[in-house]
Amino acid sequence: MLIKTPPDWQILENKATPEPVYQNRRQLLKAAGFFGASTLLKAATGEKNPYPAPRNQEFTLDRPITPDWAAESYNNFYEFNQEDKMAVKKMVGNFQISPWNVEVTGLVNKPRKYDIDEIVRTMPLEERLYRHRCVEAWAMAVPWTGFPFSELVKQVDPKPEAKFVRFVSVFRPKEMPGQVKYTWYEWPYFEGLRMDEAMNPLTLVVTGLYGKPLPKQNGAPIRVVVPWKYGYKSAKSIVKIEFIAKQPDTFWHRSAPNEYGFYSNVQPSRPHPRWSQRTEKLIPEMERRPTLLYNGYERWVAGMYNGKEY
Repeated sequence: MLIKTPPDWQILENKATPEPVYQNRRQLLKAAGFFGASTLLKAATGEKNPYPAPRNQEFTLDRPITPDWAAESYNNFYEFNQEDKMAVKKMVGNFQISPWNVEVTGLVNKPRKYDIDEIVRTMPLEERLYRHRCVEAWAMAVPWTGFPFSELVKQVDPKPEAKFVRFVSVFRPKEMPGQVKYTWYEWPYFEGLRMDEAMNPLTLVVTGLYGKPLPKQNGAPIRVVVPWKYGYKSAKSIVKIEFIAKQPDTFWHRSAPNEYGFYSNVQPSRPHPRWSQRTEKLIPEMERRPTLLYNGYERWVAGMYNGKEY
């Protein structure tokens, strides 16, 4: 007889938090002032708090929103811990996310350096419900807050020869113990997208989650989310965005080229060398569901590919 032993963080009696409950709770939190010291400072100076941002109703889900405690406690962030996803949240205390600058450079007519506060204050933030699919075959559904990457592209004005975008994450070994422990990786983390992928309406620059600023363990203070690709394509804690002419190498392709390609689109029919991708496990209850082609975003992205990219 097969006996399933759930992980210690799994709550079997509960389904994911119903959306009306989540919405009601965040409104109560907002009214009660539980959005951190920065919110209080903005209120004192008359500056508008951008969280929670208005929700874009174009993006809907075929599953419940993952409870916030689960999405904020089950994290792949190898800069802190590779072996234990539940340990990451406990290890980010020394990670400093303010002040924070993002340099945009390369083949652009208007290179510039953004301050994270400027980004939050001036960009058109909105909330989107997205499915999130990890290459390890687990999945979530979360409310990100951010803005289309195309809005940033407009400001820096890429040159015609810019065909790809390269993202570089922060390198702080004194604050990120994984960068010291896992010496076989080539830090800092780096990723890339083709220009049409970067300009796709789905590609989101994210600064918030669950109606509040992005938690450290989820890639604070700024990350990119590319929902039709496996999660590792969505670089966290970004400090540099570079527009380039040739396809860049990526962190995971360099680490394991036989397992991770440049495109990394969610493809249920293409197995990982060590496991199938036909189904996925929904966090936190680990319910099995069929994997959706392009993670369910086929109508937005299928036209960019011929089906052979990996």
